Amino acid sequence: MYSLVVPIYRNEESILDLLGVVEVLNARLEREFEVVFVVDGSPDGSQRILESELPKRHFDSQLLLLSRNFGSFAAIRAGLAEASGPYFAVMAADLQEPPELVLEFFRALTTEPVDLVLGAREGREDPIASRWAAGLFWWIYRRFVQPEMPRGGVDVFGCNRAVRDRVLALRESNSSLVGLLLWVGFRRKLVPYRRVRRARGRSAWTRSKKLRYLSDSMFGFSDLPIRLLLGAGGLGMAASLLFGAIVFAARLLGLIEVPGYSAIVIAISFFAALNMFGLGVIGSYVWRAFENTKGRPGAIVMSKARFGRREGEG
Repeated sequence: MYSLVVPIYRNEESILDLLGVVEVLNARLEREFEVVFVVDGSPDGSQRILESELPKRHFDSQLLLLSRNFGSFAAIRAGLAEASGPYFAVMAADLQEPPELVLEFFRALTTEPVDLVLGAREGREDPIASRWAAGLFWWIYRRFVQPEMPRGGVDVFGCNRAVRDRVLALRESNSSLVGLLLWVGFRRKLVPYRRVRRARGRSAWTRSKKLRYLSDSMFGFSDLPIRLLLGAGGLGMAASLLFGAIVFAARLLGLIEVPGYSAIVIAISFFAALNMFGLGVIGSYVWRAFENTKGRPGAIVMSKARFGRREGEG
């Protein structure tokens, strides 16, 4: 059974087109196929349309209604938890990713030695301002959070039951589902595609949501801010000592005549840097405590094999 998860939020205008595409996928997959639609607290008529249309369709489906808008990652997790599998894929309701990606995900999962298939954007037909902003966003993400992230980011993916179960076992709030997919490892494959222009409706992926996604990923998967604080504090202390020596020498040579100036300058610069360094040290301990609260395993066993005869057998 192939399971497709589709999060729904403000997609009223594209629902009928989406259902038509799903009908085609169902035929291509010879009806060994189910779709889990997850309405993520959508304020438009998406729920009403789905409740009316799904009974008329020729594919098996589930309709999950979340109590409010929890975000696309939470909606996808809810859909994955209800899907039958053993092969899963995620598709965006706005149809900006080509539907053929779903078929390629399932083909790779069933015929190749891979556990996780990621759709890797090689280009996008969005307005130039959107392309520039997206490029900057993903450059920052790859540079400072997860270097293994594909250059164009990841919106859709496919996985087998092993990956699905491992990701669902990581019950983290304010985290990134894509970040967790990359973190768990397993055998991965990238499937390149070109993102098409949105045909109907407006994107709900606002600037504030992008910044929230970046901050959640930064604080969930990287200790870079703490390392920067430590480094800046250490460099500041070294610079303050050098600056203090210069000021002290100038005082001895009579170049500084204001009483108390040398002591004040040296004290301020040194203790400001010391405070920054101390915050970095404290942050390092807090980061380690935070890492332990996530409950992520120290290692994930992808497969296990036993060879030879067990002890005690004749």
